[in-house]
Amino acid sequence: MDKSWMHAYRRSKAYELGVEGFLNFAVENLLNTTRIHCPCVKCENIRLFGVGIIRDHLYFNGIDQSYKIWTWHGEPLEWTTNASRNVEEDEQCGFSFVYEEVGMDDNDLGDIGFDPHEFANVIGDGDQPLYPKLLILQGDLLPERNTLPSSMYEAKKTLSTLGMSYEKIHACPNDCILYRKDYEDSTNCPTRGVSRWKESKYSILKEGVPAKVVWYFPPIPRFKRMFQSHKTAKSLTWHAARKSVDSQMSYPTDSPS
Repeated sequence: MDKSWMHAYRRSKAYELGVEGFLNFAVENLLNTTRIHCPCVKCENIRLFGVGIIRDHLYFNGIDQSYKIWTWHGEPLEWTTNASRNVEEDEQCGFSFVYEEVGMDDNDLGDIGFDPHEFANVIGDGDQPLYPKLLILQGDLLPERNTLPSSMYEAKKTLSTLGMSYEKIHACPNDCILYRKDYEDSTNCPTRGVSRWKESKYSILKEGVPAKVVWYFPPIPRFKRMFQSHKTAKSLTWHAARKSVDSQMSYPTDSPS
């Protein structure tokens, strides 16, 4: 799909057609289209909205031009042969052990978008030097051919792949409720009637800008990252799989206190 419109003037016809094409692409390729990731420069695919609000954000804020592969909106990634081969070996020697030790299957992990191929790519990147050789820095510039993330989006995508993602949840300014589940589409607190949106200094509501946000760090992706390694998984389950020996203390539960 042509993505040149992402660099076009926001009031141009090319940008308008590009926005509609992007939204149609997302609707056609995503199972849930009521709340999808917003790729504008402010939301950076972290916040979720309906198609109408995302359309407004793309016009008011512009699209994040570093978002070149629309993975959050149904576009597949291209995997390298080495990464695929490493993952297949990992799956054979590590994953079965983890599931047996912990006693869980894929259904217990929930729908969190985990992809072992993408994880393997990130692990492979960890062995790659930041730059081929130490060069003389010119001012505040990094050495040439460095492989550091070129944008905030790229850095956040790496953290997400490692199971370190987070979710922003709108909250009542008085801590009455979180705008999720039954209150996901509410615009006012059912307890005190306070607006969900932030007020400007002129008492004008900024619709789409939450008055309060809670940062939620899902534990399941972090557990999966910890159990990714066969050796680490065995260490993490040691306290449950160990054999206790009389008169010897090897774990706090061996002590009467």
